[in-house]
Amino acid sequence: MSEKDKNEELEDIIADTQDHTEAETAAAEILEEEDEQTVEEKLQDELGKEKDKFLRLFAEFENYKKRTSKERMDLFKTAGQEVIVSLLPVMDDFDRGMKELAKSEDKEMFKGVELISNKFKETLKNKGLTEVEAKQGDTFDAEKHDAITQIPAPSKKLKGKIIDVIEKGYKLGDKIIRHPKVVVGN
Repeated sequence: MSEKDKNEELEDIIADTQDHTEAETAAAEILEEEDEQTVEEKLQDELGKEKDKFLRLFAEFENYKKRTSKERMDLFKTAGQEVIVSLLPVMDDFDRGMKELAKSEDKEMFKGVELISNKFKETLKNKGLTEVEAKQGDTFDAEKHDAITQIPAPSKKLKGKIIDVIEKGYKLGDKIIRHPKVVVGN
């Protein structure tokens, strides 16, 4: 082989090597870009997952706040329920006493007891106590009324209706704390 051939062959090898090196470099750059994209994509995915987790946690916390606020409001509405329920017999006694005092001739005593009774009822009303309406002739509703007994209806119009109210019923807020006790016609 001549010197010239050797030089040409060497140049070819060098050119091939350079081409091969350039190809390797280009391939390495492409791989780096893919790795960078993969790393970037991984970071984007992780960021998305963390955002999602944060939003879910935030929504859960908001629901917790709303639920506890509602529970607290319900508690305030019915905080004195036990005390008020225990005072209902006293209110019944006032009503019975007022009926008997109305029959007496001592009008001044009646007015004094009436003032006390009204003040007592007004105080309970301010605490959220209201009377459950039940009167003779109303349709019996098992959700609202407690039927103590059934008697034959004096007329066909009163069948399934309230004949008499034995004990008044009361609500505290929207909750019935004592159902009216009634006699129903059958």
